[in-house]
Amino acid sequence: MASAPNPGPSATTAVLASVAALGIWRLLAVAVPHLAALALMYETETDFGSRLAFALAWGILNFFWITLLRRPALSGALSLTMVVVLVLLSRLKHDVVQMTVNFIDLMMIDRDTVAFLFTIFPSLRWSVILAGLVTLPLMYALWWLDPFRIRRLPALASMLACVAGLVGYSLYHPDEAWRGYYDDGYLSKFFRSGVTAVSDFAQYGLMESAASTNERLNMPLVDACHPAGRRPNIIMIHDESSFDIRAAQGIKVPPGYGNHFKSWDGRQRTFLAESNGGPSWFTEYNVLAGLSSRSFGRFAYFVTRIASNRVERGLPLALRRCGYDTLSLYPAHGGFMGARSFQLTTGVERFLDAKDLGARDVEPDSFFYDKALQLMGQQPPNKPLFTFIYLGANHFPWETRYRPDLLPNWRAPGNVPSIDEYLRRQAMSAEQYKAFVAGLKKNFPSEPFLIVRYGDHQPEFAPNLLEPGLDEGAIGKKLDAYDPRLYATYYAIDAVNFEPVKTEAVMDTVDGPYLPLVIQETAGIPLDPSFAEQKQIMLRCKGIFYGCKDGAEARRLNRLLINAGMIRGL
Repeated sequence: MASAPNPGPSATTAVLASVAALGIWRLLAVAVPHLAALALMYETETDFGSRLAFALAWGILNFFWITLLRRPALSGALSLTMVVVLVLLSRLKHDVVQMTVNFIDLMMIDRDTVAFLFTIFPSLRWSVILAGLVTLPLMYALWWLDPFRIRRLPALASMLACVAGLVGYSLYHPDEAWRGYYDDGYLSKFFRSGVTAVSDFAQYGLMESAASTNERLNMPLVDACHPAGRRPNIIMIHDESSFDIRAAQGIKVPPGYGNHFKSWDGRQRTFLAESNGGPSWFTEYNVLAGLSSRSFGRFAYFVTRIASNRVERGLPLALRRCGYDTLSLYPAHGGFMGARSFQLTTGVERFLDAKDLGARDVEPDSFFYDKALQLMGQQPPNKPLFTFIYLGANHFPWETRYRPDLLPNWRAPGNVPSIDEYLRRQAMSAEQYKAFVAGLKKNFPSEPFLIVRYGDHQPEFAPNLLEPGLDEGAIGKKLDAYDPRLYATYYAIDAVNFEPVKTEAVMDTVDGPYLPLVIQETAGIPLDPSFAEQKQIMLRCKGIFYGCKDGAEARRLNRLLINAGMIRGL
């Protein structure tokens, strides 16, 4: 009888032998990035939809790198690195402006953005260099360790399948804009915002405008401005996060609280901002360009950066046409949200940021008022000046006491500490504004001044005070619908040695983009054709701009400005 044949190794034994031949470290090099991504998904994503989007996004990144490199270990490591960097940048952005990173941040990245980050975070440059020195050798090691090779065509097909899945899900379940304020869901929100951003850009471009119009605006002539009477110096004051908190129920305020919101005629008026809780640059665009940030749709967050070198229309340009010099005092780095470039585009001749002014950290309002008085003293005689003073002392957080040495006699009314601190800072602002007006009267006893102040937006806690029975989702929907209750602040008109011109443009309630019109009208400055047209819109729409006729009036004006060459490249 013949001996039994040798059956050979079993399938299990063969697999184990293959694993041993590859080595545990090589297998871990492939598996660890995916396990880390799984842990990160459960840590940062909060529901099934966001986790599904995370998984599809993770597939897109991995298969993209595999298509290029064919090595799954290196592809996983590169994908994980990108996700971790995105999470860190999102948390950094949320700490600064209360919003996470979205796809439009990537579309809008420029040299000013990078310079701003490296300026406010000096150690970031060395962190990037150190990360590069560590990452490059590690990536080379993974290249060498990776035992697998995946063909490019299947990898490309898998990536496209993940893209199709993510696009379909994002279009069927679009991510609400208000979720950008939540400090979570970093990867899912980034990729889902990419789908909607690309879709909106393909459909509308960066800015909405009417398709066409037979109407035309005449370009304003440099020597066509002939105001009646003496031109006043004009001061516009950006009152950070300020609104009349008495709009909320049950808030205790100090005696005389409402006086700061009244104009020279004793009346209190309402300013409707286009942002809530943080993005002051929305209102900066409104009051300088005289246009609506809402025309930019999902791109509105980057309105000042988009408008730089494109929107050559605004209050400073109109005043320069009438012989004014233009000056801006800015409390932060000039690269923040492209502020310097944007303000120069709208006609600001001299832009001084925090570094130029010698500001250290967050300065009180009196710091900027004193600088303004000093610079006004250098102005040539009979040459009117427009000064934009951008304040920042009332910026969040209100959980910490700002400059306890100021306003030493303050007595808290008895609200929660953060509300009392907010009221203390408002009281500081009111006191320092009175001192500024006294300084104008003392230093320039015969000079006329028109002063216009406005609250740039409500503080971030205001929606919860105004709508105490709603959760964050319901409040977010009200914000998306531009409920006026959540966007109302104040505007006030004051004067020194000057009687503001009475005009129908000074309404009890105005949208932010009309403020340049109000200023020119009360100063007695003739309107150029674009502002004359906008005044007709203001009268027709009773002080509402973008919200009038569902945005049709704003789109029509945008088209007129495009045809007149005042808006280019949009």
